[in-house]
Amino acid sequence: MNLELTLSSLVLKAVNELYGITAEPNQVQIQKTKKEFAGDLTIVVFPFVKAARLSPEHTGQQLGEYLQKNNVLITDFNVIKGFLNVTINKSYWITILQQIHTNTTFGIIEAEKNAPLMMVEYSSPNTNKPLHLGHIRNNLLGHSIAEIQKANGWKVVKTNIVNDRGIHICKSMLAWKLFGNGETPETSGMKGDHLVGKYYVTFDQKYKAQVNDLIKKGISEEDAKKSASLMVQAQQMLLAWEQGDNEVRQLWETMNSWVYSGFDQTYRQMGVSFDKIYYESQTYLEGKHEVERGLNLGIFYSREDGSVWANLTSDGLDEKLLLRADGTSVYMTQDIGTAKLRYNDYPINKMVYVVGNEQNYHFQVLANLLDKLGFEWGKSLVHFSYGMVELPEGKMKSREGTVVDADDLMQEMIETARETSQELGKLDECTASEINQISSMVGMGALKYFILKVDPRKNMTFNPKESIDFNGNTGPFIQYTHARIKSVLRKANDQHIDFSTLNINVEISEKEGYLIQLLTEFPAVIRQAGEEFSPALIANYIYDLVKEYNQFYHDFSILKEENQDVRQFRLVLSDSIASVIKTGMNLLGIEVPERM
Repeated sequence: MNLELTLSSLVLKAVNELYGITAEPNQVQIQKTKKEFAGDLTIVVFPFVKAARLSPEHTGQQLGEYLQKNNVLITDFNVIKGFLNVTINKSYWITILQQIHTNTTFGIIEAEKNAPLMMVEYSSPNTNKPLHLGHIRNNLLGHSIAEIQKANGWKVVKTNIVNDRGIHICKSMLAWKLFGNGETPETSGMKGDHLVGKYYVTFDQKYKAQVNDLIKKGISEEDAKKSASLMVQAQQMLLAWEQGDNEVRQLWETMNSWVYSGFDQTYRQMGVSFDKIYYESQTYLEGKHEVERGLNLGIFYSREDGSVWANLTSDGLDEKLLLRADGTSVYMTQDIGTAKLRYNDYPINKMVYVVGNEQNYHFQVLANLLDKLGFEWGKSLVHFSYGMVELPEGKMKSREGTVVDADDLMQEMIETARETSQELGKLDECTASEINQISSMVGMGALKYFILKVDPRKNMTFNPKESIDFNGNTGPFIQYTHARIKSVLRKANDQHIDFSTLNINVEISEKEGYLIQLLTEFPAVIRQAGEEFSPALIANYIYDLVKEYNQFYHDFSILKEENQDVRQFRLVLSDSIASVIKTGMNLLGIEVPERM
């Protein structure tokens, strides 16, 4: 039973009988009553004032009297100016709670056999460095968006495109070849992606020194950057790679294998995964073929130097280079090739790219080009454009080695969670194994929640210390509340208290009715989060629910309540809230502990 639809129908019937008008459903505006006023739902009266020929207050009074008299759903009302606040029969809320409690997939729409398919791309790392804080936000957003869309009835394919070729990859390879002395992850004790990243930084340091030496000899900075021997060698290595040189390809495969092994560890710790991984080295040639096809069809054009371009000025965009004069590809070429392979592999209905907002223009162009090339979902692709993440100290730079490493940050969060939990006595009754498990859950939960609770389209500053707090809008606060509820339920089971059924005539408080009303909003929040691609909506809904529950827990007895019907009701309410917390946090990729 949809309460707002039911109430809307009642209002339409009321204005027809009272004022002789046939109003449209969109004229009935219903919203949750503000906390400072009595009531559950508020009806905006202004659309009916003209027909009633009364003041807003008198119109509201007349509508309220009609609704209360003609339907048992409404037990009371009050009017504040042009707003009619109605109180819903408590037995309705209890009946709804019973339905929620017995619905094991409350809020979730299971994908049907013929459901549309959405592909969500996220992560997109380069194989010349380990994942960092920026990648963490990308991966967490991508994973959560995929889970939210699943909960909205989509079939979802989670995909990754690995940027495994190009000059930046050759820089790491060349530095290792020149300065590595055969070092491997095994001999160094370093994760493979960290080892390769170390040589990317080494290249930059040595290259800058060469450039400075050339400048001191009187060469201009621009010429020095081009003629520095390291850069010349890196470009030669890239050319050798593209020509299939065996030695270069072998080194490339070896160092990439180190990186992939390291990435896999990081992804596991982060709790994200992919259904299909594509590699730029396997897609860029497909992109070149597509560009050549577009050239033959007259969609693109060639300039005198042999470069291939798309003229998008008639679409309000610019001219876009697709193939350089020497025939080498650009990022756009690779994205076109990846799109083609994906389109061949899956019946995609909607494509979502989780990529930072610095690439907004790139995806405008990509959508246009894919549409011109005949990909059905081209124009409707979604660039989920999110803001940058920084630390309180400011921005990070990969090549200078000043990034916040994802592995280091996650380990730091877990250790901080362990220390904070122990200081607060939350692990006193836990075994060593449980302490490790809970520390990991809380540390990662703190990190994930802090990032996902922010509107994804905004830039944000990640503050590790704030995120671990067990009070306020944080992951640990929500996790601890879930563990608290589970503790109450375990004690109820130990006392053999049966709370499988409810007496719908039990007297409940305004706070308890409000909690049920909050629970009923969960499916709508999931729908809205799917439409807006915003995990933050779910994160902040769960926080509001948990905050209200903690006030209830503080003010009301549960197990010590003497009235059996009330006690059963409060246990069912608590159990239902724990289930919604778990479901909501799972959509964010966050685990919740059973005990703490």
